[in-house]
Amino acid sequence: MRARWLPPLVIGLSLLAGGALEFAWCQPREPGPREGREREPAPRERGPRDPEARERWQRMTPEERAEARENLRRYRAMPPAERARIMDDLQRWNELPESRRKELQQDYDRFQQLPSAQRERIVRRHQQFEALPSEERQRVMRNWERWQKMTPEERRAARERLHRERETR
Repeated sequence: MRARWLPPLVIGLSLLAGGALEFAWCQPREPGPREGREREPAPRERGPRDPEARERWQRMTPEERAEARENLRRYRAMPPAERARIMDDLQRWNELPESRRKELQQDYDRFQQLPSAQRERIVRRHQQFEALPSEERQRVMRNWERWQKMTPEERRAARERLHRERETR
């Protein structure tokens, strides 16, 4: 047995839906770019929204802008976990005091000015350090802290002692 109320309900809903569609179709169309209204730029074309970032972008050379676009493309291609790590690092960087950021930037600039062989050696040594077991890394860090506390004369004497020990091996 068929419900007697079903056909009128379907017809009523169809009329309502048709009326809503007709209402939507009868709305005046927004003018397109050829009809006097400029096209809304795509998100990638808009550039930075922050006024300071926009100023920095405008001061960039075309080469710097191309490099920034390439960096953004590479960032977007990274796995989500890697992007999250980068955002965490950026947040930590932004939380540093200005004096510490300046100091780190100077260290980075000095590193970039080193000959490539020396930079590669430093990177290799850092990778070796990172690969050490935790206890060994802690021992190396304690030794480094002791080294930092030494006077230049004490450091010279320690280097000489190390060279003599290596020669006797």
